[in-house]
Amino acid sequence: MTTTPATPGVAGLLQIAMPVQDIERAIAFYRDVIGLPFLFQAGNLAFFNLHGVRLLLDIPETEEFRHPGSILYFRVPDLNAGYEAMRAHGVEFISEPHLIHNDGTNELWMAFFRDGEGNVHALASEVPVAS
Repeated sequence: MTTTPATPGVAGLLQIAMPVQDIERAIAFYRDVIGLPFLFQAGNLAFFNLHGVRLLLDIPETEEFRHPGSILYFRVPDLNAGYEAMRAHGVEFISEPHLIHNDGTNELWMAFFRDGEGNVHALASEVPVAS
């Protein structure tokens, strides 16, 4: 079944906004702890590159945008190494690396953490199942 989209030309996700409370603290966390490529800052807005999708950190100016952000799942090649490196930077983890799903081909592993701004995110790694 083929349908015509209501909004023609949608080609993907351009940007994700993440509300924060302290822009300088948030920039340091996402740039220095997670290691995201920092693009630029414009006042209370900071932009990072997530392989072509921008992450916008923003101190919301109106109540309608003051809410916890969505959970971001950061793909890492080695979950345990990422977990230990972030713990060494003082990141508060909610959970240790643990298995989420095994489909017989790949295992999905995650570890959830707080960003210091009230948001919960995760490190995630898909690992091929040994044959």
